[in-house]
Amino acid sequence: MEKRYQVFVSSTYRDLEEERQEVMHALLEQGCIPSGMELFPAADESQWELIKRVIDDCDYYVLILGGRYGSIGPDGIGYTEMEYDYAKGIGKPIVAFLHKDPGAIPASKSETTDEGRAKLDRFRKKVESKLCKYWNNASELGGVVSRSLINLIKTRPAVGWVRASEVPDRGTANEILTLRRRIDELQAVLSEAQTLSPKSSESLAQGEDYYIIKFSFSARSEFEFPTQRCHRKFRCTWNDIFARVAPSMLHQASEFDINTALNSLAKDVTIEDLQQEEDLEDCELYDFSIDNNDFQTIMLQLRTLGLVIHHGNAKKSKDTRRYWSLTPYGDQVMTHLRAIRRGPTSQ
Repeated sequence: MEKRYQVFVSSTYRDLEEERQEVMHALLEQGCIPSGMELFPAADESQWELIKRVIDDCDYYVLILGGRYGSIGPDGIGYTEMEYDYAKGIGKPIVAFLHKDPGAIPASKSETTDEGRAKLDRFRKKVESKLCKYWNNASELGGVVSRSLINLIKTRPAVGWVRASEVPDRGTANEILTLRRRIDELQAVLSEAQTLSPKSSESLAQGEDYYIIKFSFSARSEFEFPTQRCHRKFRCTWNDIFARVAPSMLHQASEFDINTALNSLAKDVTIEDLQQEEDLEDCELYDFSIDNNDFQTIMLQLRTLGLVIHHGNAKKSKDTRRYWSLTPYGDQVMTHLRAIRRGPTSQ
């Protein structure tokens, strides 16, 4: 939807008629709606309340300051300054445009009294402490206003106004609300599905089912050379396999890291039995490595069970390793397997 922004233009009037025309023209070219109360005398409380309501309705506030301070309100403050203070007080986005050389302004467009010049000087100094721009003539002012307003809209976007024909009617709004609720329902179903095992996995080996893993290791004796490379097998449940590799996949883990965890499992499960074998009892056993085909089978099985997900090869531009991580369901299963359960209380 195309938005139009309402801009309150605050200034004295008779001394800045030409400048105001340039500003109004610049705002209209930007598709903005100019507003201003300079044509009203603002001589009573009810008129001032109207001015404040118009400022409230505007998206931005523009101040133009020349050589006059303007008409004075009941409290001795000019109405232009009162408008500026009110806009600043309610947090309205403000940009001010001050004449660059007040001394060059003709006497007919300048304050004639010392009191008026003093009030104008104090007001200028107040405005200069915030966002402001400077101008020399009416034509220059129009360009400065256009550029400044474009930047202000970009940095501080306001609510704006749209044509009534572009606003969704009640039926369209209800349809949008219904669709949003349906999206929320589907997202909830998807989130729940991600924490459940795939429906096609019931017939697959898993949990406390066993899998036989082939592995190799090196055996070195202080009496015999060279080092032997030995091959064995061990049996392990799928729960034990997953419990060993899952923590490394809390974040993305490379296949090297996962393989290392499985090699450690092979050593932990078999080391005691291997050390009882007659030809290995005096040997140092090290460099445990599971069979690569078994490793690939394990990763495929965990993926089919919905426990892990593959992320491809490149984590960095020159990294050729393959990466894996847990699915929401895999994270749930890992928590169940690895969590420490409370034992019976003791007196």
